[in-house]
Amino acid sequence: MPPPTNAQPETHPLVGQPVAAIDTPALVVDLDAMERNLQRMAEFARKHGIRWRAHAKMHKSAAIALLQVRSGAVGVCVQKTAEAEAMAAGGVLDVYISNEVVAPHKLARVARLAHRLAADGGRLGIAVDSLEGIERLAAAMNEARLATRTPAVIDVYVEIDVGQGRCGVPPGPAGATLALAIRRHPALRFAGLQAYHGRAQHVRSPAERRALIARSSEQVLLTCRLIEAEGVPVPLVTGAGTGSMVCEAASGIWGELQAGSFLFMDADYARNERDPAQPAFEHALFVKTQVVSTCAQHAVCDAGHKSHAIDSGLPLVHAPDGEHVLEYANGGDEHGILRAAPGARLPELGRLLWLVPGHCDPTVNLHDQLVGVRGGLLRGTVERVFRVDARGALT
Repeated sequence: MPPPTNAQPETHPLVGQPVAAIDTPALVVDLDAMERNLQRMAEFARKHGIRWRAHAKMHKSAAIALLQVRSGAVGVCVQKTAEAEAMAAGGVLDVYISNEVVAPHKLARVARLAHRLAADGGRLGIAVDSLEGIERLAAAMNEARLATRTPAVIDVYVEIDVGQGRCGVPPGPAGATLALAIRRHPALRFAGLQAYHGRAQHVRSPAERRALIARSSEQVLLTCRLIEAEGVPVPLVTGAGTGSMVCEAASGIWGELQAGSFLFMDADYARNERDPAQPAFEHALFVKTQVVSTCAQHAVCDAGHKSHAIDSGLPLVHAPDGEHVLEYANGGDEHGILRAAPGARLPELGRLLWLVPGHCDPTVNLHDQLVGVRGGLLRGTVERVFRVDARGALT
């Protein structure tokens, strides 16, 4: 496969080539499966009358983000300032940094981006969980206002900790204090609450996930009531992920879902027991690999840990031909060890195989491009190559 380029998708040298032309290892998107996932998500959001904001930290591609917006997403959310900048540079006009930013030089970038998006008819949002963070954000926005002589405003969400145990103030009075502090600054607009329960996403049982989000719902509702008691309306509660989104959608409290992984699905999400109310999302992201060595006990492929993340476990070996049922074992940075299941046979030298990554987000961040294939993994054709615009966008 040729090295990544900045060429437009339709002019990339791989476009029009058969799947066999994709060198290994490579990150490949089954476009048919991805589009079915998009359609199912859009239908779910419409059915429940809820907004959907795609989490672009998963795919890190502005082109894919625009596909999601055209499918019904109101915009995207990201975790890093650099990711927000990459999305805006690619034409995404509604971006939310669902994370705290406190470094003055980063807040200056946030403020400049807020003004650029506002000038193009867009908007930027950000999360806060401290009075100091609010003051620093307001100072950065005021400096940008003076520099541009325009009165841009940034949407600010108060993050409350509903079970993640990471960022956010405790549910209750602290949220009201921050909401009132935001309202004191003309360059800041109180936009609502950020309430994301990350730990609930990979709880395997639907009943356990529902119980966790039921508890989160009580905490969100308490915080909303305390803020509203101060005479401040709460315009929106945003949060939820692919694993728990049916719970937040059914609660009547969340007005926006931040699901992201549903688009590609990974091996770890496949281990969740599907809630009957959740759409049947399919695997759409694969690492194409090739067998480079064989022996009587195992085969070796050329996709090691440099091609897929292992923080959520090793990849699954996808078997579209149904012939080779294999287990992937740790082979190091550049290799994977493949062992056959009982009754199955090992693949021969040169055989092409497909891996479902354990965790899609950090896997994408290892690659410069996503090769989009139409017509299936066995006999499909490369239709589009997506650049991973925000690869390494960690600041």
